[in-house]
Amino acid sequence: MTSTSDTNAATVGSTTSEPIPATSASARPRISIETVVLDTDDPPLLAEFYAALLGWQIESTEEDWITIGDGSGAARMDFQLALNHKPPTWPDNAVPQQLHLDLDVDDLDKAAAYAESIGARRAASGDHAPDFIVFLDPSGHPFCLCS
Repeated sequence: MTSTSDTNAATVGSTTSEPIPATSASARPRISIETVVLDTDDPPLLAEFYAALLGWQIESTEEDWITIGDGSGAARMDFQLALNHKPPTWPDNAVPQQLHLDLDVDDLDKAAAYAESIGARRAASGDHAPDFIVFLDPSGHPFCLCS
């Protein structure tokens, strides 16, 4: 999925905070972090940097997406081509940090329903494929549920 940076961002709805409803452990589907994805205008350069920094290896390369990992399959990072990438100016918030989470789920439909029940919204112009759905958290940050 090639990012167009902030061009797909949706406006955050309500400004009032409501508590997240409590759920029993049996009602919450298994959801865990699959990978951390960084936007960049140069995926090969950033992937090589983090692979060297962490002592990891490049695991897969696509035109606009590169995955590195620790070799065990337990830890991964992905680097996504962002066509309009602007480096963050952190800690100044003029250009915020760019990152999103890919969350691994056993049942995509059940996890999607659960995410929506606690305040997630499907991204209006976000990608959707048979094995992932892009959502926005209550503050508007994107994340993907992936099966």
